[in-house]
Amino acid sequence: MTLEYFVKRIVQFFAIAFLAASINFFLPRLTGQDPIQQKLAQLQMQGGSSGGNAKGLIETYNKKFGLDKPILRQYFTYLGDMARLDLGQSISNYPTTVLSLIWHAVPWTVGLLGTATLISFALGTLIGAMMAWGKAPAFLRTIFPAFFTFSAVPPYLMGIILLYVFAFRMSLLPLFGGYGAERIPEFNLSFVRDILYHSILPASSIVIAQIGGWAMGMRSMMVTTKGEDYMLQAEAKGLKWRRIFLRYAVRNAILPQVTALALSLGTIISGAIVVEVVFSYPGVGTVLANAIRGFDWFVIQGVVFMVIITVAFTMLIIDLVYPLLDPRINYRRE
Repeated sequence: MTLEYFVKRIVQFFAIAFLAASINFFLPRLTGQDPIQQKLAQLQMQGGSSGGNAKGLIETYNKKFGLDKPILRQYFTYLGDMARLDLGQSISNYPTTVLSLIWHAVPWTVGLLGTATLISFALGTLIGAMMAWGKAPAFLRTIFPAFFTFSAVPPYLMGIILLYVFAFRMSLLPLFGGYGAERIPEFNLSFVRDILYHSILPASSIVIAQIGGWAMGMRSMMVTTKGEDYMLQAEAKGLKWRRIFLRYAVRNAILPQVTALALSLGTIISGAIVVEVVFSYPGVGTVLANAIRGFDWFVIQGVVFMVIITVAFTMLIIDLVYPLLDPRINYRRE
């Protein structure tokens, strides 16, 4: 990898961040909605505020959040805040900052999404490779069509099905939450077990919905690699089938899988966020859902911006790591 290409990709990443921040700023304002007015109207409907001095309250809060300034001045202030990762303050939970809300929710989402995605990717890739190689056990060949069918079901819908069967009907697993309602969050083995117990259903909904797609993709790539010249040469040299399978077939077939993992991250994140809402899991999805219900403009902006940056950063890392996975790939100019 050349320094020129590395610098180019870094510049592209910051260009994507700038574009995402700009769209994130202007798109909500194109609707012509006033977030402060919407929030006060919601409070009035809930009986939490009277409409006697609504105009004065709107002016006060618009000044507090900088919404009374000209649009270009708001924009440049916003860009400066984004560069410092200052996402503003929550309207619904003032004076709590948006960054602190996201910061407390990110470990839950990363733990759920990261673990479930890696499990589904690893299992799906291994199952697909074994199916194409012809070494898959009989039970895998039996259940594989079911996994392929489940891949057409969105994770949140799979979550609703699992929730109804295992939590509502059979009462084997908890209905909602990241831990028991009676528990106080603390770092000990009992609390960790409680977290794992509550994460079984949401994680399973993501894994079951994704594993079939990864398996089908890997199976297709393994079929194409089996006829390559280097595979025939490896067989002619009398190498053990495990070495041919891992070092020659899987290593080459997995490259498009890694690319697909990065490209589909945006869809995976959006699906996992909805799963969190279904299970009332205390992650970024629940924060976003509460912000939408509460007309919390700045929290919505912050969550959307962080999701876009996460996807862009992951694509950057995958692009830079790709030559390590396949030494034949380089970014030097010919």
